Amino acid sequence: MGKKGKQFVEKVTAMEEEFAQWYTDVVKQADLVDYASVRGSMIIRPYGYAIWENIRDVLDKKIKDTGHQNMYFPLFIPESLLQKEKDHIEGFAPEVAWVTHGGNEELQERLVVRPTSEVLFAEHYSKIIHSYRDLPKLYNQWSNVVRWEKTTRPFLRSLEFLWQEGHTCHATDQDAAEETRKMLDVYASVCEDFLAIPIVKGKKTEKEKFAGAKYTLTIESLMHDGKALQTGTSHHLGTGFAEAFDISYSDENGEQKPVHQTSWGITTRLIGALIMVHGDNRGLVVPPRVAPTQVMIVPIAQHKEGVLEKAYDLKNQVAKIARVDIDASDKMPGWKFNEYEMKGIPLRLEVGPKDMEKNQVVLVRRDTGEKSFVAIDELPAIIPGLLEEIQQNLYDKALSHRKEKTTKVTTFDEFKQALEQNPGFVKAIWCENTACEEKIKEETSATSRCIPFDEENQAGHCVCCGKEASQLVYWAKAY
Repeated sequence: MGKKGKQFVEKVTAMEEEFAQWYTDVVKQADLVDYASVRGSMIIRPYGYAIWENIRDVLDKKIKDTGHQNMYFPLFIPESLLQKEKDHIEGFAPEVAWVTHGGNEELQERLVVRPTSEVLFAEHYSKIIHSYRDLPKLYNQWSNVVRWEKTTRPFLRSLEFLWQEGHTCHATDQDAAEETRKMLDVYASVCEDFLAIPIVKGKKTEKEKFAGAKYTLTIESLMHDGKALQTGTSHHLGTGFAEAFDISYSDENGEQKPVHQTSWGITTRLIGALIMVHGDNRGLVVPPRVAPTQVMIVPIAQHKEGVLEKAYDLKNQVAKIARVDIDASDKMPGWKFNEYEMKGIPLRLEVGPKDMEKNQVVLVRRDTGEKSFVAIDELPAIIPGLLEEIQQNLYDKALSHRKEKTTKVTTFDEFKQALEQNPGFVKAIWCENTACEEKIKEETSATSRCIPFDEENQAGHCVCCGKEASQLVYWAKAY
């Protein structure tokens, strides 16, 4: 490793030393974001945005494949519109940003900078839905939103972030329930199949559900430091917004009925999840299926005759099977190695004069650091398989970590001990009393993450109050 490369690596705090600082270092050194002039806002740099584009493109296709259409709404919401659904406005009030002036004139009515768009969709739906023939309405929006967070961190919590928000209307409660679950499963597929992040699917408690929803479904993932991250949510809104905004339809018998609605969304915090699930002390590790560059070619001794030409020939060859780039700058190879390790590019391909003599290249895996010598003619057959192997290895490693960091407990003392000795998910029975949920949070800082779908409830006693109960819940400290 060259001197420049060593200095580069030293800029990253070891995650075992201080995880929060490690995260900040990686975000900056991998060139994902820069800080903007307004506190808590971020500039998403080209590499960070390219990762988001790949996530977005995968999800956008899945959304369209399930029959949804994209549209777009304005950024501003009149205060009176936001206040139509009481629970909704109360839930968002602490995070709302207000516009009070237009130019030099004070506005007659304050405007909200979009924190979410339920009320905008609801107002629109009230104008365009009249008959059962108009249903279902399956719309989605890709946009930015603003939440005035007190504590911020790039991707995880910022004043402004990018997301998609689906909003749908259905004739029956059952249709809305099926939509709510279907879109949660879509999110789970994006996380597990493309981001290589294992998730737990379940239902939020009443206390943790979305403001104004009938219920909320969630996918939860576990970060390297043992904290949970809500990775995506899907909400069954029931008829609350329909009643507040008079969204009704005439059924086959001519009877007026309210629609049943859903909303669902994921955000750029998925990039934060990717960093904290797969990253290491050398920086990012990006799963191949969402990596902007899957293979980076680094010429060795590129000043020597034929090396650069060979490197560009290789690029053209690899471009047929993978997303590839080349660094033909005059920086030292050691600097380049560390740069692309920091950015988490799945495969590095090295070629120099000695390799050319043997008609081979050196392939280096980012996930394991393993090096192999590969005949140039074999690259088309080997690289796709290697990329899939890296993708699976990242998922398997994250799943193994989650299993190691999941503890089942039966008493409150065991609950506290688990969080102290093996931070991660804690599985415990709960009596469904909000008072116990609040006590657990007050005494341990852990919150209920979800009531899981895939595990049967078991007879037992509430981990907090000791009363007979049967509701199994995943708990954790969370971002």
